[in-house]
Amino acid sequence: MSPNSPPPSDDVPRRNKARRRVAVVVVLSALVVIAVGLTLIISLRPGGSSSPATQGASPAPTTASSSATPTPSPPSTAPSPPGTAPSPSGTIPDTGPVPVPPPEPEPTGPGASTAPPTPTAIPGLLLGQDVTSIPGAGNRIALTFDGGANAAGLQAILSTLEQKQVSATFFLTGTWAAANPDGVARIVAAGHRLGNHSMTHPAFTQLTDPMIADEIVRAESAIVAAGGAPRPFFRFPFGDRDTQTINDVNNLGYIAVRWSVDSLGWKGTSGGMTRDAVTQRVLDALQPGGIVLMHIGSNPDDGSTLDADALPGLIEGIRSAGYGFVTLDALLAG
Repeated sequence: MSPNSPPPSDDVPRRNKARRRVAVVVVLSALVVIAVGLTLIISLRPGGSSSPATQGASPAPTTASSSATPTPSPPSTAPSPPGTAPSPSGTIPDTGPVPVPPPEPEPTGPGASTAPPTPTAIPGLLLGQDVTSIPGAGNRIALTFDGGANAAGLQAILSTLEQKQVSATFFLTGTWAAANPDGVARIVAAGHRLGNHSMTHPAFTQLTDPMIADEIVRAESAIVAAGGAPRPFFRFPFGDRDTQTINDVNNLGYIAVRWSVDSLGWKGTSGGMTRDAVTQRVLDALQPGGIVLMHIGSNPDDGSTLDADALPGLIEGIRSAGYGFVTLDALLAG
């Protein structure tokens, strides 16, 4: 068979089959290449499918969820830890603890108030003293009345002071003020001055400093509740005091006020006193700027009210001796 002779008839099918196989292989190879290429292109495009390392992250919100109004979380109601101050929303600020001043120490004792009163400015010359006279008052004296027992002589005293046009100073205990709020109101309405005489009338040198503060603060609260204002005058019960107790009183903003003469009317007739004896005792002790001590209540044994009884004649005797009258506010003028 020459080279140009046609192939035998049985070789044609075999060649056609071979060509088809080659074509299939080429097509498949091209499809594989195209598929690989498309995969690489998609994986490298921005916004394409995330890699396995980032899968599992929260999906972006849908349109419905993103348009809904979020519900705000309620503010924390838990108490602030010690040494921190809450922010306006009620939560602790992220900037760290904010120092908070420590609470004021509370006075001890039953019914103690929560804080001492704000100190009042006291003239320097009166600090450390239990004042027995009014400096610079000249021929004027101060009539003072202590109220701690009962109010038996109050009406007579107020009537006499009104008739004689004399102003006085009344030192009240807290228990007296609480028991006689109408009495406090009448004293104030008549234009008289008030002072603090402690809550329960104890001997101050037998008390601790916190107990002293408690007595003074509670008495002030009771007097104020009854409509009075005792500041800045304080009188020691029984006149019992020492350097420390005077300092305690000053530190609470009060001036300690004693007396230059005690009428001794509180002794009553059972104690050997009379109305005339009360009057004469005071007149014999008159001095410029003097402070006279008398009492509102009656003697517990005989029920006498010698100070109230002696007051009309006493005022006339003081004026006859060339003296006038003043309240303890004159102490603040110096």
